[in-house]
Amino acid sequence: MKKAVKIIIEIVLLVVIVFLVDAIVKSVMKPVNFNKEKAVRETVAIQRLKDIRTLQVAFKSVNGRFTSSIDSLKDFYNNGEMGIVMQVGSMDDSVAVAHTEKIKKASRKKMTGEDFLKLYEAGDKNLVFSVETKIPVKDTLFLRRDNFNVDSLSTIPYSGGAPVLMEAVVKTVSGVQVPLFEAKMPYKLLLKGMDNQLRINLDCERRDQNRYEGLQVGSITAPNNNAGNWE
Repeated sequence: MKKAVKIIIEIVLLVVIVFLVDAIVKSVMKPVNFNKEKAVRETVAIQRLKDIRTLQVAFKSVNGRFTSSIDSLKDFYNNGEMGIVMQVGSMDDSVAVAHTEKIKKASRKKMTGEDFLKLYEAGDKNLVFSVETKIPVKDTLFLRRDNFNVDSLSTIPYSGGAPVLMEAVVKTVSGVQVPLFEAKMPYKLLLKGMDNQLRINLDCERRDQNRYEGLQVGSITAPNNNAGNWE
């Protein structure tokens, strides 16, 4: 009888030990797994914010300002045009340079890039000039990104469809009007479905460091050269 009780006690102790070890391992691994998943989500989010920044900078180059609307960025990408400078010929080609200068001097008006382009298209290939031309934004940006999807820019990844928080303003800085923008993805949405207490702890830590509780590119409070807070 005593032997049976002893065996039962040993089994119970073994079960308790296994339970405690499992609880300790889970406790230790919880923040480790949290940070691994956080890193995965941040990688996707950062790329999306970089893409927004790329489109914002291109949008500003055409319109002179940033936009607070993701839909405007989408329309700009799908239907907009950008001016690019096309260089024809080389300044190292002395014969072509001399020929181009000769045409300039012989002309009764100031020759523009468009004028030289007409001559070039008419058959005079011995020219050196530059001309600004417009091409679709689609044919300029993200050409090496097979997985680029402009429609995905409006939402925070892993959030269940929550929108990216974006604002644009024109602020006076040292007497100069400066267009600014910012796009944000709070951890509360980006890390949705993950351990909530660890996410709350992360937010508290960021606040204590006077840092935004999430990922952000640009700033409407102060010029920062459109930097991301992960850079």
